[in-house]
Amino acid sequence: MEQRNDYIQIFTTVEKKEDAEKIARSVVEKRLGGCVQILGPIKSTYWWKGKIETAEEYLCIVKSKKDLYDKLEKAIKEIHPYETPEIIALPIIAGYEGYLRWLNGELKSGDS
Repeated sequence: MEQRNDYIQIFTTVEKKEDAEKIARSVVEKRLGGCVQILGPIKSTYWWKGKIETAEEYLCIVKSKKDLYDKLEKAIKEIHPYETPEIIALPIIAGYEGYLRWLNGELKSGDS
């Protein structure tokens, strides 16, 4: 059985709900993410090309495993509309064993 610290959540934001849904469907179909939650709209404030910008965005939260991160990043970048997309991973340090077992069963292995 995988260790709890083998699991991660990946965050990415997009401007349009349709783009968030496209990313969600793609990574789940490829079994790189077992579940993707879409939140929004949210308001983001950030530096971009020397000035402060504010945008309405949608946040995708992908549940996955560390050994799938590289493939997941590549899959997101292939369809992400932003020039420099936010794609960050945070470790899952604890979780309900039943959920993590389900998640593991929905993901392909990192070497396939």
